Amino acid sequence: MVTAVGIDPGTKSMDVFGFEDETDEVIMDIAIPRAEVTKNPQIVLDAIFNLDRKIDAIVGPSGYGLPMVKASKASDEQINSATFITKADLERRLNIVGLRELMFLMRGSGLNIWFPPGVIHLPTVPEHRKINRIDMGTADKVFTAVSGIRDQAERYSTGFSQTSFIILEIGFGYTAALAVKDGKIVDGVGGTSGGLGYMGLGGMDGELAYALANTGEFSKTLLFKGGAVSVSGIDSQKLSIEEFISPTKKDSNVELAYSAMLEAIVKDTYLLLPSVRKPKEILLSGRFTRIEPFIEDVRSALKAHGISAGVRTLERKAGEVKEAAEGAAIIANGIAGGRYSKLIENMELLNCSGGVFSHLYLGKEIGERLEDTFTR
Repeated sequence: MVTAVGIDPGTKSMDVFGFEDETDEVIMDIAIPRAEVTKNPQIVLDAIFNLDRKIDAIVGPSGYGLPMVKASKASDEQINSATFITKADLERRLNIVGLRELMFLMRGSGLNIWFPPGVIHLPTVPEHRKINRIDMGTADKVFTAVSGIRDQAERYSTGFSQTSFIILEIGFGYTAALAVKDGKIVDGVGGTSGGLGYMGLGGMDGELAYALANTGEFSKTLLFKGGAVSVSGIDSQKLSIEEFISPTKKDSNVELAYSAMLEAIVKDTYLLLPSVRKPKEILLSGRFTRIEPFIEDVRSALKAHGISAGVRTLERKAGEVKEAAEGAAIIANGIAGGRYSKLIENMELLNCSGGVFSHLYLGKEIGERLEDTFTR
């Protein structure tokens, strides 16, 4: 029997999920507000220690990802690169600062914790798709794809290597999409490189990036602006996403934002069709996909634009946490030799390499400057 725990660092909450593979007993299913983790990262480890039982493996959060490194062996440079931010943003204490501090705490925890890869680290993604890319999908998006592979294989009683789909992660912060073929991630559109999300503007116009970079400090806070929340002018802390979706709440600005968000989902899907030409399904995950009217709107939008594959939400075994946390626990189970070890083996998650800046073709000087600025 293998006991495994996974941690998903979502925008709104950090989710912790654990299960035993022999009995399928869920042993952890908690969502900790991200603001609380930023104030005191130790609370995540405290929740695990309070479980008071032996855990065989834990897959922790790792930002943009590392090439499957055991936490106790992760270097300062690796942790810094996986959570890269400017000194000014460190002082602002953005949420990613709490994540970085948690990673350092995990390194010294004595637990069997692993820091997993982002899409950019995967050997199953061809090199030509990685050119000048960083965010093809953060580590938590890999978690979601893992949940999708498990879900599709178990739902249709097929092998992990027979799964094929495009998965859309529609969260509180961003929308991202991954392509899975033969049970392997082969491409991805990250939340900061694809279409407009709920909070984030998605891929930034290069000219806009140039203009912003020359008007003062370019903070990562900008990556959480320009999305549907900004377009509609709503207060995301006061108006729920259910109210944002509700037809009775839509004024012209909300309607504009909602239409843009739905069309961005369609476009992200089409971006991945060259990588998995005939997906068996389009799978949906993330906070928004708990809302049935939204699911119907996404399904209608995809169908109206010629996507013929079936569209459905992932099955969840958890009651509280999102699908990504389950995926992280599945990876931990596979690392520990549990029943999902073949899934992890087929995905080649233990064969990852490189770093977040390894695929940039902007000249040696710029590459060295990035490494000096963000990793050392």
